[in-house]
Amino acid sequence: MTTSTALLLADLTGVAVFAASGASAAVAKRLDLFGVVFVGFVAALGGGIFRDLVIDEVPPLAFADWRYAATAAVTAAAVFWLHPQLAKLRTTVLVLDAAGLALFTVTGTLKALDAHVPAVGACVIGMLTAIGGGLGRDLLTAEIPVVLRREIYAVAALIGAVLVVVLHWLGRADTLGLTGAAVLVFLIRLVSLRRRWSAPIATLRPPRTGTPG
Repeated sequence: MTTSTALLLADLTGVAVFAASGASAAVAKRLDLFGVVFVGFVAALGGGIFRDLVIDEVPPLAFADWRYAATAAVTAAAVFWLHPQLAKLRTTVLVLDAAGLALFTVTGTLKALDAHVPAVGACVIGMLTAIGGGLGRDLLTAEIPVVLRREIYAVAALIGAVLVVVLHWLGRADTLGLTGAAVLVFLIRLVSLRRRWSAPIATLRPPRTGTPG
């Protein structure tokens, strides 16, 4: 299997899992079929569209290659019809989201590097590719975006992006190395949810009410 084929399969797998994540969230919000498919489409392809526009790959693959839109739409529709069999929608959404986060981190960072984006920029693009779909999903389903909460989300993607850049620099960005990077992001996200890890937030002090003496 060539690198380009492996990258395409990883990209389409990420599209599928993010579409399922978005569709599951939409089903939980009681949206109709069109709403479920639309949220799934945005969740699956929003980050990739951003990535392609930034690296000047136009039109974005989401529009240039029918397989991306078809994968997103079919997966979202399948979730709509099969959701009674999904016993715990919230758990399903979180696991699928973690998988999509991991896959899009790797593919987004790799595509940025292939477009000769410097290392720091590639890390940022990889992170934004990974979190873009989830951001769109949460906004459309009236949730506070995960990336803006205390949860370890964007940080997990950034760690994975940095690892991909390091592997690329060492000449070890092969299937095994990239799979390891994706697994690391996936595990960081799930473990942080399990153990309730969170980023620090500012401590708000109540205003002073006393009068100066």
